[in-house]
Amino acid sequence: MSKKLGFIGLGTMGAPMAGHLIAAGHEVHLYTIEGVPADLAKKGKAAKSAAEVAKNADIIIIMVPDTPHVESVLFGENGIAGNLGKGKIVVDMSSISPIETKKFAEKVEKLGARYLDAPVSGGEVGAKAASLTIMVGGHDEDFATVKPYFELMGKNITHVGGNGDGQTTKVANQIIVALNIEAVAEALIFASKAGADPAKVRKALMGGFASSRILEVHGERMINRTFDPGFRIELHQKDLNLALQGAKALGVALPNTATAQELFNTCAANGGKAWDHSGMVKALELMANHPVAGKK
Repeated sequence: MSKKLGFIGLGTMGAPMAGHLIAAGHEVHLYTIEGVPADLAKKGKAAKSAAEVAKNADIIIIMVPDTPHVESVLFGENGIAGNLGKGKIVVDMSSISPIETKKFAEKVEKLGARYLDAPVSGGEVGAKAASLTIMVGGHDEDFATVKPYFELMGKNITHVGGNGDGQTTKVANQIIVALNIEAVAEALIFASKAGADPAKVRKALMGGFASSRILEVHGERMINRTFDPGFRIELHQKDLNLALQGAKALGVALPNTATAQELFNTCAANGGKAWDHSGMVKALELMANHPVAGKK
């Protein structure tokens, strides 16, 4: 039996994700602070608050920028907590603190509902193509219930473990992505400064062991100077902050993650917080006084 769905947070990624659920024929109750986009409101059910969404939906999906935003949706004024109870499942698909996620899950379960943390990777392109990677933490039975809806939004869907483990996996993903962007940027700057054609160097590397999705997509962005997001640097900064805060709490050193964060900080200081995260290359170009291609 199909569940009534709720979707809170209809930004760059949330809007197309909710759109896929609506296109599949599901009843979807929608809310976002900025107002539900007209194209979604025509086919879905626009609500006046997060609380209204939770009142009318069995599964409530949240897709907002950061930990405080999730907390506000859950427990703030006109939040969903007052309308949670037995049979309802909260699915947080935002990228937030694993530590706070565990606390949120405990509070939600005390209200009688269940909780899944299900952050995603794939950016705006993946959201529009319904090809997101989805990393899920929570109970087995809840994952089984929500999986058919995940499959409408993504392709690589993995139940990682208990609550918080999905968010931990996403933080690990963001560490790898940031460090790969940094590596590709260094390599292309080196090649360009040495006098080689960076576009041809990238093409050659795509056939070898250095090949990666980052080299393919973000390497091309660096060469073509296309830094419109995509995935904004300020959001990646948020994710690396989670990594570094978590590492401190765990007593783990993440030296290269810290370096990547400083490069993002350099971009932000130069007006680049809204650049695509491939724009990290600009910080390295400043240090080298040499652009990969074209003008700085």
